[in-house]
Amino acid sequence: GWTGEIHGRVVCDVCADDSVGPEDHVLQGAEVAVLCITKSGEVLNYQAFTNSRGIYTVAETMPESERWDACLARPISSYHEHCTHLGDGFSGVKFSYNYQSGYSHAVKPFVYRPVTIPMYC
Repeated sequence: GWTGEIHGRVVCDVCADDSVGPEDHVLQGAEVAVLCITKSGEVLNYQAFTNSRGIYTVAETMPESERWDACLARPISSYHEHCTHLGDGFSGVKFSYNYQSGYSHAVKPFVYRPVTIPMYC
């Protein structure tokens, strides 16, 4: 069979400065949806949550003829007390999946921001 994997990270941009600094932290338990279309045209929907390192992973093993063709990863919710606003331009990432079996595709990090920016920023 063919095996594919998609992974990414969800981060809280505490100062909303579009750069990852020492004040920023990963979001554990954030929900990400991954939708993939297979070579045969079937739509597969995956739901993933980030671990303690802020990383989510979706993996699947299937026949080569049924393998992923294109996917869309999108953040659903951060479930964090303060960091709940999605950063600009982070509504979703589309990508084609043309990898050999066993390859993992890294999606750019999804970024959430606090409702109110802390004073120390």
